[in-house]
Amino acid sequence: MWNQILPGLRMKLFMTLLLGVAYPLLMTGLARVLFPSKAAGSLITGNGGVAGSELIGQSFSQPKYFHPRPSSAGNGYDATASGGSNLGPTSDKLIFGTTKVDDKKNEVVDFDGISLRIIHYCVENGIAYRSSLPLDHFKDGSGNLDDVKLIHALHDSKAPLRFQPIAPVPADAVTGSASGLDPDISPAFAQAQVNRVARTRGVSADPIERLVAQYTQSPELGFLGEPRVNVLKLNLALDAQFPHR
Repeated sequence: MWNQILPGLRMKLFMTLLLGVAYPLLMTGLARVLFPSKAAGSLITGNGGVAGSELIGQSFSQPKYFHPRPSSAGNGYDATASGGSNLGPTSDKLIFGTTKVDDKKNEVVDFDGISLRIIHYCVENGIAYRSSLPLDHFKDGSGNLDDVKLIHALHDSKAPLRFQPIAPVPADAVTGSASGLDPDISPAFAQAQVNRVARTRGVSADPIERLVAQYTQSPELGFLGEPRVNVLKLNLALDAQFPHR
């Protein structure tokens, strides 16, 4: 019996050491030597330390920064909860958004929806639009848009809020991806944000446009994928060259 069991045990031990220990260590060592940055997670340093990875997006919401693509991964760009909304193209929730009552009995936004994102995209970036109702009707006491009121108005069955941008809206400005981790945005989305960023930082639009052009990456090998702008790299360059006053 042992004449049959021992060869199998020796083979199992050998393959475990070869494929479970030696091979991973070899591949890790080669990657560290040949591709040190990628093997370490493609980390980006800035502001005196590691700012993040160029492969995973981050949430930037302040007007002085370029904003990333919307994310449904956890609370946003959570690599442990990568995923999209899983809502179909005819879903009312995807198009108009939904609200819920939180633990404090306050009504809050549950899902913002594409229509609400379009409204914020236009207002924040000074994009011309047509609206069936003045947006001033949906502002709170501080003068900010009340998203709960907007979602109710978009869902109104009798007289729904109709909102239409004059210019085309880049798809990545108002829709999330399947992963929810996209670190890049399209040049069109970046360009739409130039005036807001320039105004907030107290500079003209020209140097901000040149910075966007500088950080616009071409498709891989000239034909794989689309031109893109890494949001983290661009925002770090903004802080370095045009500090917010």
